[in-house]
Amino acid sequence: MADKEKIKNYAVRIGAVLVCSAAFVGISSGLQTAADGAGKKLPGEIEYKQAEAPAAANENGVVTADEWAEIYPEIVASYKANDDNSYRVDYLEQDPYIADLYEGFGFAKDYTSAIGHTYTLEDVSGTERPHPLANCLTCKTPDYTKLVNDMGVEAYQLDFEETFAQMNENISCYNCHENQAGNGGKLVVTHSYIANALGDEMQNVNAAVLACGQCHIEYYFDPETKATSVPYDSVAAMDPEKMLAYYNEIGFSDWTQESTGTGLVKAQHPEFETFMNGSVHASALNCADCHMATSVSGEGVTYTSHKWESPLANQAILDTCVQCHGNTDMTEKVHAIQEEVTAREREVGEKIAVLKNTLADAVAAGEMSEDELNEIRSLYRDAQWYWDYVYVENSEGAHNSSLAKGCLEKSEALVDEAMGLFEA
Repeated sequence: MADKEKIKNYAVRIGAVLVCSAAFVGISSGLQTAADGAGKKLPGEIEYKQAEAPAAANENGVVTADEWAEIYPEIVASYKANDDNSYRVDYLEQDPYIADLYEGFGFAKDYTSAIGHTYTLEDVSGTERPHPLANCLTCKTPDYTKLVNDMGVEAYQLDFEETFAQMNENISCYNCHENQAGNGGKLVVTHSYIANALGDEMQNVNAAVLACGQCHIEYYFDPETKATSVPYDSVAAMDPEKMLAYYNEIGFSDWTQESTGTGLVKAQHPEFETFMNGSVHASALNCADCHMATSVSGEGVTYTSHKWESPLANQAILDTCVQCHGNTDMTEKVHAIQEEVTAREREVGEKIAVLKNTLADAVAAGEMSEDELNEIRSLYRDAQWYWDYVYVENSEGAHNSSLAKGCLEKSEALVDEAMGLFEA
C-alpha cells in the first residue's frame, strides 16, 4: 500500500483552486472553472452544474458514463461518439520491416493502430499479444484503475483472465474525474505512478495535460513488483536520451531477441513526454485545447466535447490555430510534417532492420567475439529505442517535430556506427 500512501492527502494547487482527496491528487483543469470570474458567467462560458454524484451500481465502485448521462447528457453523448473511431491500420502490413525489429516480442504478432477510447476493453481482450498479468489493464478501464488504488501494488500481479472478468467499463469519466460531480471541471490524477514520479512538480504541469498524460505515457512494468512505472522522476528527465540512460542503468529490457542476443526496450506511446520535452505548444496549450472542442447543444448548453479527435477533423478547433498561425493552411502544414516524419521513420527503420539481420547472421556465424558483438548490440539497442520512440508516438511528428526528427537522426547515426563495426 506504499504507493497509495505517497499520494494520500496530497493536493496540487493551480491558480486559486485546491482539491484534496483521500487517495487521489485533485487538480484544477486550468481551463474554465467554477472559481474563475467569481461566479460570473460570460457568453459562451461553460456553466458547471452542482449535483450529487450518482451511486455506483456495479461492485467495482466506479460511476459509469451511463450513470452520469442524466446529469451530463451532452457530455456523455459526445463521449459515446468515440464509437465512430473504429478504423484500424495494421502496422505489420503497412510497415513489414517492423516484424524484424520486434522479432521475438508480441508486437511482431499483432500491432494495429489505436482506435476510440470506447473500445479499450475490446482491444486488450482481442489482441494476440500475450498478457499473463492484469497490469496490462492499467490504462484500459477505470475499473482496474480503482482496483489498483484500493488494493495497492499487489493488483499489478493479479491474473489477467480472472481480473478481466470483473471489468465492465471502457476508459471513461472516472479516469479523469474520479467519482466527482459538480466539481467545477476539475480533473483528478487517478494513476498513482505519475504522482509518485513527479511529486510536487505536478503543480507545474497543466492539469489537462496531466489528465491525458497519465495514460498517453512512456511506461514499463517493474521486473519485481510488475507495477506500471515510468523511467523518470522529474519533468526535466522526460527526455528520450535520459529515459534510455535510465533503462540502461537499471539493465531493463522488455525482451531479449534470440537471433541477435540483444536486450531491447519497447517504447510505449510517449505523447506526454514528447509534448513536455520542448514542444513549442507546451507553454501555451494543453491537450484539451487541441483535442476536445467547446461545443453548444441545440438547447444552448455550452460544454466540453468528450469526443477525442484530431484538430484536423474539427473545424472549430482548427479555427483557433489562426491566433498564432494566421492564414496558414494548418491541414497542409500538419500533413507535410507527418509525411516527412513518416518517410524518415521508414527510411531509418529499414536501416535498423538491415542492422538487425546482419547482427543475427554474425551471431549465427560465430566468428566475432562476445565483446565485439556486445558493442554492436549496445548500438542496436539504442538505435531501436530512438526510432521506436517516434514510431509509437501517435502524432507522427505533429506534437513535436524537432524532437521526432532529432530522435531519428540519432537512431540513424547509431546504425551507421554499428554497421561500420562489421567492416572494421
